[in-house]
Amino acid sequence: MPSQLVCRPEQDLPVAVLTISGTLDKLTGDALGTAVRRSLSVQPAKLLLDVTRLRVADPLALTVLGSVVCQAEEFPAVPIVICGADEAVRRALAETPGCTGLELAASCSTARAEAYAQPAGREIRVRLRPVPEACRQVRTLVAQTCAGWHRADVSSTVALVATELVANVVRHAHTTMEFTLALRDGRLTVAVRDGSRRMPRRLDPTVTDAGGRGLRLVHDLTDAWGVLPVTDGKVVWSQLTTGAAV
Repeated sequence: MPSQLVCRPEQDLPVAVLTISGTLDKLTGDALGTAVRRSLSVQPAKLLLDVTRLRVADPLALTVLGSVVCQAEEFPAVPIVICGADEAVRRALAETPGCTGLELAASCSTARAEAYAQPAGREIRVRLRPVPEACRQVRTLVAQTCAGWHRADVSSTVALVATELVANVVRHAHTTMEFTLALRDGRLTVAVRDGSRRMPRRLDPTVTDAGGRGLRLVHDLTDAWGVLPVTDGKVVWSQLTTGAAV
């Protein structure tokens, strides 16, 4: 009989809660990865994974949980908390490379209360049509927002990065997009979600090439950037460290 894993989103914003129940093994690991990426794509302040009713079929399956969670953690400013893990799951996560900073909680109710007690970050979200005018709109929005957040020193850099990410959707994805600018713990995150599953590629154009420098600029101007694939598209994000934490 095939294994079954149920990943049910209980809440998306401001704190995402994903309840995972059933059997985790090498076959159901893909379903877990898809569900975690989907919850992260909403860009919550924190993601809580409730594994209280999760059954691990064999010890090798524990590495699946560790790799899915810790790879997903690279999406900036979205910390992941594992709730209700038994001793075997805790031990496996502790032994997984890259998971040393993963937060564990006895229950999601406790973790949720702690998350709401923490100071909220600053965030704006807007939906944009895939038209050239969207680039001008996002530049204006970034300039006004950075000024309001007292981050005018990085405004021009953030505006350039945001323009490149939006322009890629206009040129290649051709879908409505959601633009998010968030400031948490002194980190500015720029993210654009679109409805195309076509992955962007960073090119290395020569001096005579007319284009192809967009993602190269994003790479050079930010501390980190990446792509989070989801079933209905993708999120392209970048992160820039600013001054004092907020």
